[in-house]
Amino acid sequence: MPISNHNISSVIHILRREVKRFSETTLTLVGKKYKSPYLILISCLLSLRTKDETTLPASERLFALADTPEAMLRLSERQIVKIIYPVGFYHVKAKNILAISRQILGEFDGRVPNDLDRLLTLPGVGRKTANLVLTEGFGLPGICVDTHVHRISNRWGYVRTKSPLETETALRQKLPRRFWLEINELLVLWGQNICRPISPHCSICNLRPYCARTGVTASR
Repeated sequence: MPISNHNISSVIHILRREVKRFSETTLTLVGKKYKSPYLILISCLLSLRTKDETTLPASERLFALADTPEAMLRLSERQIVKIIYPVGFYHVKAKNILAISRQILGEFDGRVPNDLDRLLTLPGVGRKTANLVLTEGFGLPGICVDTHVHRISNRWGYVRTKSPLETETALRQKLPRRFWLEINELLVLWGQNICRPISPHCSICNLRPYCARTGVTASR
């Protein structure tokens, strides 16, 4: 039986319980440690195409030297590259970090905007990053759709979409608003550990009675 709004509350309740045994994501840890929308934004940028075990140490190295836009601009692009290496696309990210810091100071009075449209004007910031900043940095409603959220919500049968953008739109229309803040964290942890892209661990998944298993051809 596919997951629907008749049973989504039960599904979320199970996920909350089950993910407690897994390590929190980098962005959750950064949010708890630094409690700064700016640092969450920069950490989000570093995390793109990069594993958590690389992102967190790179974030900590960088934030030890610069934890505000003003301090960041005192570093050179070359210095930032050396600090954040080996995150993916480190040259591009170093350039964007400086450009973002300049724009925040020049256009937004030194504060990260808490509005999706304005966040999307920042260099290198797409909808995934912007929504994460809203939810993790400001505690505002947003739905961050990455590969895990897109894959799992379709695998469940909860949505039927072909792209992350379509998934975000569908979830905004369907998912009860009270679950928006936590859906990304829950599904990222579930996707990393149980509902894997290839050969998911269906035999030990406590959501199996609810899941349509759309597109699953092999599992463990």
